[in-house]
Amino acid sequence: MPFALSPWPAGWSRQQRSSATMIASSLAMLLVLWLLAIPLSWAPEPIGNNAQYFAEGARVTVELTLVAGLAGVVLGVLAALGKLSALPPLRWVAGAYIWVIRGTPLLVQVLFVFFALPVLIPVLQMGDFTSACVALAFNVGAYNAEAIRAGLLAVPKGQLEAARALGLSRWYTFIDITFPQAFKISLPPLVNNIVALLKDSSLAYAIGVVELTNVGNRIQAATFQPVPILATTATIYLLLTTVMTRFSDAVEHRFDIEGKIK
Repeated sequence: MPFALSPWPAGWSRQQRSSATMIASSLAMLLVLWLLAIPLSWAPEPIGNNAQYFAEGARVTVELTLVAGLAGVVLGVLAALGKLSALPPLRWVAGAYIWVIRGTPLLVQVLFVFFALPVLIPVLQMGDFTSACVALAFNVGAYNAEAIRAGLLAVPKGQLEAARALGLSRWYTFIDITFPQAFKISLPPLVNNIVALLKDSSLAYAIGVVELTNVGNRIQAATFQPVPILATTATIYLLLTTVMTRFSDAVEHRFDIEGKIK
């Protein structure tokens, strides 16, 4: 009888394994962010003597991703509900938001929020980090909206009719029946959008945010050694996206109650 090695204790359920993977991935991300400078300091110049700058840039990149990612989920839910609303003005506003954001480059949106928005609305004087978070959140929110809208439309109508037959209000029907199922259906594209957001955050360098790409550009300009700098920057991005992908896969398995994901 073949014997397969498993890193998990015998008898652990699917949800227990996915929860353990989520915790391990979170710890791995923290270790990468706080200990990244140590292995980089062993590298030859110009990497070793700039290891701390690379580590600080990686932390800013993850901060941008987390803040904009969470805000983007909220914006996505609101836009999806607006597009499915029975009120035409809400549908028009949500549809226009999704149309404009998905039809224009992210770099233009970042530059617009930082340079043009304070001119149009003087009270909105934001720093470079805040402007980048706002632009990234609105961008990923538009893509999240379509994923969540598809999830809401995929919930069987028979369940909604059964809820109404039981006397549940629209609010309780949405909170207890519709949204949990729609969120589970929308989860794969949502987590993919968050992983893509980590790479898209590199465009924040255009407004002066000192994230990973900006750090690499500054060191490259000072040392005139593009190959090791770009290779190190790409390797750090690959490491961050790998850890985040593991976490997102664990989240998908955690909510895969029916066991459809292998």
